Amino acid sequence: MGKTTRRDFLKRAGMVSAAAILSPFAFVPASAGKRSAAVGYMAEGMRLSGMPGLSSGAGRADGKKLLLEWEDFTGVLKHTFTISGSSRSSTPIVLTRISWNGFTGYGEASMPPYLGESAASVDAFLKKVRSEVLPRFDDPFRIQEIMAETDALAADNTAAKASIDIALHDLTGRIMGQPWWRIWGFSPEKAPCTSFTIGYDADDSVVRAKTREASWAKVLKVKLGMGDGQDRRMIRLIREVNPSVPLYVDANQGWTDRYRALDMIAWLSGQGVVLVEQPMSKHDLDSHAWLTERSPLPVIADESCQRLTDIPRLRGAFSGINIKLMKCTGMREAREMITLAKALGMRLMVGCMTETSVAISAAAQLSPEMEWADLDGNVLLANDCFSGMRLHDGRITLDDRPGIGVEPR
Repeated sequence: MGKTTRRDFLKRAGMVSAAAILSPFAFVPASAGKRSAAVGYMAEGMRLSGMPGLSSGAGRADGKKLLLEWEDFTGVLKHTFTISGSSRSSTPIVLTRISWNGFTGYGEASMPPYLGESAASVDAFLKKVRSEVLPRFDDPFRIQEIMAETDALAADNTAAKASIDIALHDLTGRIMGQPWWRIWGFSPEKAPCTSFTIGYDADDSVVRAKTREASWAKVLKVKLGMGDGQDRRMIRLIREVNPSVPLYVDANQGWTDRYRALDMIAWLSGQGVVLVEQPMSKHDLDSHAWLTERSPLPVIADESCQRLTDIPRLRGAFSGINIKLMKCTGMREAREMITLAKALGMRLMVGCMTETSVAISAAAQLSPEMEWADLDGNVLLANDCFSGMRLHDGRITLDDRPGIGVEPR
């Protein structure tokens, strides 16, 4: 059994991807019956120089078979990230790739603690996908069927499911030689600016420093929900440094009283705040409906909105929804959520976890359909291992690179 380090994983994958981009329909293995240099057997659980090993399916890397591989990765944050209820300096991530007929697509599962997933749970789920789902398919374009069977394997595991969905979309986009924004018929010039997140910090000087570092951003997102005094302090500190930049506010369910929440929103509306995300408990739709009816600002569902089936019950309780690939199982369902939310007259935002450029670039393909975007997860990382979606003057820029538009660094 051959061994592949993470460096080889990225290096070899990059060579396959480059060949596919240069000639998207010409890169076919000389012999589908022979094991390819770009894919093959990988040692599970291997550790080398502190870097994680790569897990893969057993059997030959037949060019017409869908070969799934994955590895653990730790996303290290540039600054400790604090929200209402938690604080962290890193995020566990699992990077996936699916290979077929000489092409390779990349995916990602990002797992902040509150999602309830871990590297171990993703590993266990991906093994089931590898053994119970992918052997039934030899055509990567059957995304609808593949993801339906993947979804049916177990409840939850949404980030793990998203890692399969994203890799399939990247793979098929590369085969077609087209980016997904074009395949869907979206207009790239409609992509909004992304916000840049300022997490809570008890040190005034740190908040000011973070705000100065984000001088490039056209919108800032502020994490609140720490109590009236601390919430107002955060806004005032940011306004000392940047008096005019538009602000998004995310309370992460931190406000517990609807009347105090309404008072806070009224104050925030005079501080250049554009919208408020998830002010109260995700289960308290009655309070959100009461607040949305009276709020001078749009109230956006985050934790209350995970998947397509959640949307109908949120109508009237919120002004709009924040769609995140890690919560909704990926690009396929996110596209369906856009259609349903628009049909119900709800406003749209696309968001992220702490993610590499893989998941961020996948979400960016949907951004032209969004009113607001919060796709800064890769910018918050100190060790992003992929290049992908680019920002120009704070605005999401979509180019002609096929699939989701990423390459290993």
